[in-house]
Amino acid sequence: MEAMVTDEPALLTTADKVIFPGVGEASTAMQYLRERKLDLLIRDLKQPVLGICLGMQLMCSYSEENDTQCLGIFAEQVQKFKPADTMLKVPQIGWNNIYHLKSPLFNKITENSFCYFVHGYYAALGEHTIAVTDYVQPYSSALHRDNFYGVQFHPEKSASVGEQILRNFLAL
Repeated sequence: MEAMVTDEPALLTTADKVIFPGVGEASTAMQYLRERKLDLLIRDLKQPVLGICLGMQLMCSYSEENDTQCLGIFAEQVQKFKPADTMLKVPQIGWNNIYHLKSPLFNKITENSFCYFVHGYYAALGEHTIAVTDYVQPYSSALHRDNFYGVQFHPEKSASVGEQILRNFLAL
């Protein structure tokens, strides 16, 4: 299997799988997608799509980050962490566990496995939640709808657990 980095519509629509990464800020990323009409293209993809971190958040309906309308693939909304406990720092950076695993994306992954997170915003729990994590409150650490999957954590930084999740995605 050969991987490539692209924003070319023809390559995205013919790819076997699409990984939608994200590092950055929601409104700027959505502006980039809209200017290239990739917002429409992504919503219409039929192959398995995996959004990672901001990629997952952009697949939600809305983000509080700069009042951003997102792709609307998932109904969940993205909110800013607002901890009452000053010992909880935002962004959440580091290892945290995932539980209530409900998808083939988590085959061979045990409940409460640890993954690596770096984020100040989170997707609320909702109908598309397939994994949960607690930080400030419980939130969606993974989402799934049709051929679209999203993970808030970084599987590429999550050691053997992340490697297995990526293998599971490639096997879909």
